[in-house]
Amino acid sequence: MTEPRFQRRKEDRPAEITAAALAAFAENGYAATRVDDVAKRAGVSKGLLYLYFKTKEELFKAVIRSFISPRIDALISNVEETELSAEEFLRGPFLEFACSIPKSPARVLLKLMVAEGPKHPDLIAWYWEHVVSRGITALRMLIQRGVKNGEFRESALDEFPQLLVTPIFFSLLWKLLFQPHSELDTDQFIGAHVDMVLTTIKAETA
Repeated sequence: MTEPRFQRRKEDRPAEITAAALAAFAENGYAATRVDDVAKRAGVSKGLLYLYFKTKEELFKAVIRSFISPRIDALISNVEETELSAEEFLRGPFLEFACSIPKSPARVLLKLMVAEGPKHPDLIAWYWEHVVSRGITALRMLIQRGVKNGEFRESALDEFPQLLVTPIFFSLLWKLLFQPHSELDTDQFIGAHVDMVLTTIKAETA
C-alpha cells in the first residue's frame, strides 16, 4: 500500500528542487548559490539532485520553465485563441498578466537577470529565446491584429511592442530600489500605462 505514496513523492521531487532553487537564488544570487545549498533546502542528497539536473545552469533553466514559462505560454495561447478585440484583450488578460508579475516568483528571476545577467551571457541568450522573444512576438501579433481590424492606428507600438511591458520592469526596479522610501501601487501604475497607450493608438472614429 505504500508504493503509490512513494511514487507520488518521487514525481514531486523535481518541483520541490526547483522551488528550493528559487529560494536559494533569491537569497544568494545565481553565482553565489551552491548546488549543495539547493539540495539541503530540498531535503535531498546532492547526488539525487544531479540525477534530475546535471548542472546549476540546467537547474536555473528549470526554475524559469517552472515559474515563468507557463505564464508566457498562457499569454501566447490566449493571444492566438481569443475572441476578444485587441483592446479588450489588453485591458483584460494582458493587464491581469502584467499586474501579476511584480507580485509573483517571476520577479526574483527578473531581478537576477538584471543583477547578474551580464556575467552569464549564455543564460541571457537562452532567456531571450525561450521567454522574452516569444512574448514580444505575441504582443506584436495582437497589435497588428488591432491595426488590421481598424481598432488601432499605426503607431510606434507596431515596431516597439516592448512599450507595453516597460511598466512591468519599472515596477520591479521600483520595488527593488525605492519601495522602502515610496510605496508604488503597481496594479494602478501598470493599468494607467496600458490605458495611456490605448488612448494614444486608438483609431479615430467618424
